[in-house]
Amino acid sequence: MKALWLGAAFMLTCGVALAQAVPSGLWKTVDDQTKQEKSLVRVSEQGGVLSGKIEKIFDPSKQEARCEACSDERKNQPVLGMTIIRNVKKNAAQEGLWDGGDILDPNNGKVYKVLLRPVDGGKKLEVRGYVGMPVLGRTQTWIRVE
Repeated sequence: MKALWLGAAFMLTCGVALAQAVPSGLWKTVDDQTKQEKSLVRVSEQGGVLSGKIEKIFDPSKQEARCEACSDERKNQPVLGMTIIRNVKKNAAQEGLWDGGDILDPNNGKVYKVLLRPVDGGKKLEVRGYVGMPVLGRTQTWIRVE
C-alpha cells in the first residue's frame, strides 16, 4: 500500500513539473552578450502552436522603435506589440523541445529558425535562434515572470 501511495505521489509530481515546463507565459528577455534586461515577451499557445509577442521594452529610448530592417510584413511596424516568435510546435521526438518555427531579431530584421526548451522546472527558457543547423546559432536564456 505504501508503494502505491509513493507511486501516485511521484506521478503527480512529474505531472506538475511537466505542466510548468510549457513555454507559455510571460518571459523577461536578457541579452546574451550584455546581460541587460531587454523586454517582456508573452508566449501563448493556440491549437498546439506557440507565438510570442513583445509586451514591454525596458529601454525608454526604444519605446517608439520600428522594425526598419525587417523585410516581411513587419517592416516599419512598431517593435512594441510585435509578434517575434511564430509557428513553434512541440517536438514529438524530443521531450521538452519546441521547434519548427522562427524568431525575429527586431534589431537587425533577421529571421532565424528557433528552438525553445524550458529548463529549471520551467523557470527559465532557452531560446536558440539559428540559420541552417542548430549548432550555427546562439542561445539566450529568458526568465519566467508569470
